[in-house]
Amino acid sequence: MSNVKKGIAVVAAVAVVGVVGAFAYAKQATVTRDIGAGAENLTAPSAQLIEKGRYLAVAADCVACHTAPKGQPFAGGLAMATPVGAVYSSNITPDKATGIGNYSLNDFDRAVRHGIAPSGDTLYPAMPYPSYAKVTDDDLRALYAYFMHGVQPVAQANHGSGISWPLSMNWPLAIWRKTYAPAVAPLVLSKYQGDALARGAYLVQGLGHCGACHTPRATTMQELAQDESNPAFLSGGPVIDGWLAVNLRSNPAGGLGRWSEQDIVDTLSKARNAHSAVVGSPMADVVLHSTQAMSPEDLKAIAVYLKSLTPGPDEKSRYAVSDVTAKALKAGHDETRGAQLYLDNCAACHRSDATSNAKVFPALAGNPSVLSDDPTSLIRLVLAGSSLPSTKGAPSALGMPGFAWRLSDEEAAQLVTFVRQSWGNQASAADAGQVAKIRKQIDAEAQH
Repeated sequence: MSNVKKGIAVVAAVAVVGVVGAFAYAKQATVTRDIGAGAENLTAPSAQLIEKGRYLAVAADCVACHTAPKGQPFAGGLAMATPVGAVYSSNITPDKATGIGNYSLNDFDRAVRHGIAPSGDTLYPAMPYPSYAKVTDDDLRALYAYFMHGVQPVAQANHGSGISWPLSMNWPLAIWRKTYAPAVAPLVLSKYQGDALARGAYLVQGLGHCGACHTPRATTMQELAQDESNPAFLSGGPVIDGWLAVNLRSNPAGGLGRWSEQDIVDTLSKARNAHSAVVGSPMADVVLHSTQAMSPEDLKAIAVYLKSLTPGPDEKSRYAVSDVTAKALKAGHDETRGAQLYLDNCAACHRSDATSNAKVFPALAGNPSVLSDDPTSLIRLVLAGSSLPSTKGAPSALGMPGFAWRLSDEEAAQLVTFVRQSWGNQASAADAGQVAKIRKQIDAEAQH
């Protein structure tokens, strides 16, 4: 079934649920607490509270979704593709006419943690309110103080939805929210042993909303897990903007099992570590706009929490250190077409032993992105190339060229398969059909 058909089927299913339960749900008002009682005067908040809110907005990466390319910060207008059409992020600057300048603290809370606009409409879950439901009252107040007093107002009208009627009807979203979105319940941090583990859990599950991308979803589009109690949590998510959201659990091949805590910190601060690098624009944007600006203590806490996660569901890929391929290539034994293509296109940077120069180019042996059960990201990388973001800790914006112009679908599949099955890598083969599909997507993006 195509993605569009899947999306239509999902919305239709939600609509059916809505028809059955609409009358019952219509009588249930969504009750939210007044979180303003006892709080600092938010009409004139202190500089310290505004700065706290600014930092929390960075940790939540609000700017990534609420800023369009070449647009003003937080003014919205970023198109986000869905199977049934595009939705656009909203203006969250304090402009009173087009932004959130007239929001009360409770309006802000209902939108951020409950997914409900002041109009009563349910927000599309592209806004990760199921994760933000775990944000504390104090942090929510700080975020409100920042957006009302620390952000420059921008007069920019919100873009209408690109989803056509009847799929654009809002009431099925309310059914979805009441069925699948968790109630607002800040984490009970006392269940985690140690301050670092507790802080990491809060950042990953709440503000960082890592599960929104890195946790698989059901056919009805809700995340299959909300925390570490379910092994599906952070076990790898869907393809986003053409790139696969990788497994963040301790799986030894396609996960972070072979990474140290410092590897994770380096990746979040520099988009690379001693043997790997961020692949794909979605995570590169997270590093560029969010994690590189977080404190070392918070990055360490995230690393502690991620390393505490046990391996997720059994993966098909494996890795065992082996020098067989390296010795064969060094000896000139390159009889397979995949080996020849690797030497012609890849070895100059990644070397015949696939260890690369780790400080410059990521190693291919044992690389989680290479060993993912789904080869989508590696295929896209071979065809379209990619580049690392320039960060404060690693300012060189290193890039890899795309080879779509010189490789046929069959050749690209042979090259990807060779990389996934050499130097101890043991992953499934890629096929020309997969390459052709991704090539078509890349061509469509270029035309758009």
